[in-house]
Amino acid sequence: MGNLVCSCVKELPYFDRLAAENKSSKLKVVLVSLDFKKQLESRINPFVKEKNIQSKVVVLDEPNYNSWIDKVNPNWSGAIPATLIVGGTASAPLFFEKEFIFTELNEIVKPLIK
Repeated sequence: MGNLVCSCVKELPYFDRLAAENKSSKLKVVLVSLDFKKQLESRINPFVKEKNIQSKVVVLDEPNYNSWIDKVNPNWSGAIPATLIVGGTASAPLFFEKEFIFTELNEIVKPLIK
């Protein structure tokens, strides 16, 4: 399938659920934290543990976050939540600058992992 990247705290359970319901596929969910790397031990790791997040979490360790906006999607305003879907049967990466509910997310991803 490729990778799915999201950045909204409210959506985190939906992405974990999506990964759990599709664990037999090649779906891989990667959550990207925009918190500072120095907050890894004091803020990010405790949050991941408290929320029981099962998906992989990475920290965008980039001093200039804005330099990534066009790399992710040239139409991205930089606002979050934002979701990038790469791979699967999609001919190009899919990008969404919006908050999802589980059913919407599932409807987009399911056809891509068949």
